[in-house]
Amino acid sequence: MLRTALKPKWLATLVLALVAATAFVLLSRWQFASSETAAPPPRTQTENAVPLTEHVRPGEPLLASQADQVVSARGEFVPGTDALVGPRLSDGREGWWTVTAFRVAGAPDGETVPVVRGWSEAADVVDPAPTGEVTVTGRLLPPDGPVSPADAGEDTAGRPAFSTLSPGQLVNAWDVPAYAAYVAAFGVTDAAGADVSAGARDGGLQPVWVPPQPEESQVVWLNVFYGVEWLLFAGFALFLWWRFVRDDHLRDEQEAELDAQWAARWRAEELERRRERARREKEAAARAYAAWQAGETAPDAAHQEPQDGPAGPRKEGQA
Repeated sequence: MLRTALKPKWLATLVLALVAATAFVLLSRWQFASSETAAPPPRTQTENAVPLTEHVRPGEPLLASQADQVVSARGEFVPGTDALVGPRLSDGREGWWTVTAFRVAGAPDGETVPVVRGWSEAADVVDPAPTGEVTVTGRLLPPDGPVSPADAGEDTAGRPAFSTLSPGQLVNAWDVPAYAAYVAAFGVTDAAGADVSAGARDGGLQPVWVPPQPEESQVVWLNVFYGVEWLLFAGFALFLWWRFVRDDHLRDEQEAELDAQWAARWRAEELERRRERARREKEAAARAYAAWQAGETAPDAAHQEPQDGPAGPRKEGQA
């Protein structure tokens, strides 16, 4: 089969199969590399508060390496921007997040960032945001996907209610520019350093605690399946080339066998034909020889004199 594989057309096909198999292997490698999510930054990094204005820029999407970081921001809450997001769980109970726009001091164009100030079980709990300049410390989180506004089903004190926390959706309600992320506040302090966060007053909002992400990476099994699938494609490309070469080799062997059978049959028939011709020629020669011999002996017998023998009776007049 090596001689068949060395045919020019199969060598060219082998090159194409190798190129296709290499592309499939590279795609498989990419899928395997994407199958494991990158581990979040270590907690020694994320749990140390950094300034929001130094960690992320407004108008830019929040990267995975930037999310889950504890940040601090100085500024003031924008009056009249309270909104509800729910349902959200707290200790197994469903309730509502109160989200308020926070204008960040030092932002390039006075952008705001949505701040989750606290949680309440009922939608009618109103806890006004602190006034004046405050410092917010909390975890920076990626936005949710925007969906239709939520149907609160109860009095929300005129505040809009949403099913997800999407800064892009809140911007339309607030009509103020905002960061593409939000902050779940752990603490809010005023200029004097007093605690004015949720839970500082009885009957108001309860604090919201968002824990950091697990540090271990996760395996995306769909990418693993795709990686194995591309490897199968690479093997199939080489198998397909081998199958074509094998079929061509079997056809060559079958044609050679048919040629050998035809040659053997032709030789047998030719030998028989020659033997038959030789036999006929031999018989014709024998008949010709017999005829010739018969033609030569007949005249000699007619002119042959009688041999001496006992004399018979003489007729009268014989000497």
